Amino acid sequence: MARRERQRMSSGSCSGFHVLPEGCIANTLSLTSPKDACRLSSVASMFRSAAESDAVWERFLPSDYRNIISRSIDGADSLLSEFRSKKELYFHLCHVPLLIDGGTKSFSLDKETGKKCFMLAARDLLIVWGDTPQYWEWISVHESRFPEVAELIRVCWLEVRGKIKASMLSSGTRYSAYLVFTTSPRFQGFDYEPAESLVGISKHDGQKRTVCLDPRGAVYRNLPFYHRTPPLYRWRQSNMPIDRNTEYPKSRADGWMEVELGEFLVEGKQDSDVEISLMEVKGGNWKHGLIIQGIEARPKAG
Repeated sequence: MARRERQRMSSGSCSGFHVLPEGCIANTLSLTSPKDACRLSSVASMFRSAAESDAVWERFLPSDYRNIISRSIDGADSLLSEFRSKKELYFHLCHVPLLIDGGTKSFSLDKETGKKCFMLAARDLLIVWGDTPQYWEWISVHESRFPEVAELIRVCWLEVRGKIKASMLSSGTRYSAYLVFTTSPRFQGFDYEPAESLVGISKHDGQKRTVCLDPRGAVYRNLPFYHRTPPLYRWRQSNMPIDRNTEYPKSRADGWMEVELGEFLVEGKQDSDVEISLMEVKGGNWKHGLIIQGIEARPKAG
């Protein structure tokens, strides 16, 4: 049936759409979504030209995209003049995060919806003991989008906090917040006690989660106790056992890992702060080798 529909639309018999001016078709397409516009342009010739127009893709870009681009570390003019069309600019922002605010944040777009995504660099986070060299070190990593990342040398008290204005995000959108990180060869100490995250909009109750920061945690969670090898068996002896609601790290396409810290809903023109925290302060053991790139807020899938 879908094949017949594509053939019918391609033949130009789509309920009289072929007699409409291109500007009218473009305006109609701009009321759909980037994903729908691309689909329609691929199945019907009458939509193809309209779906390429700046009028359509200007609507898909955030209304404040010029203001955001003006905060780029390279300046707005260099980016805006680089692309021949708004569609090219749109897909560039989907695939290449833009560094803004002096390189302390990155901005990108969700490809299917055009919703705004931001990552707070490690330098934009409050990391307890972060400026004490014996506990944390600031290093450059080629794979990072930011000039610096934070490498954990040794702490027994892990506490990381981030904050972003809800008004910077897309209204009427449910977001998830993720810690984006990797590990060094010295990584250890995160197998004893899971961490706790809290995500919410200020003046509202936040959402708490149990978070595993050990990349091996997901492998071990379903193993019987007698199949677990040290040191991960210690989680079964701690005060907070692994449960089915624990969040585990996942690999990203950019080579880093992420773990979901929680979700929140941006409603209307909220001027409050989205507050995000991650803590592991109960175990009392020394932890090493965690490398933090930042905390990312992006629209929740689905």
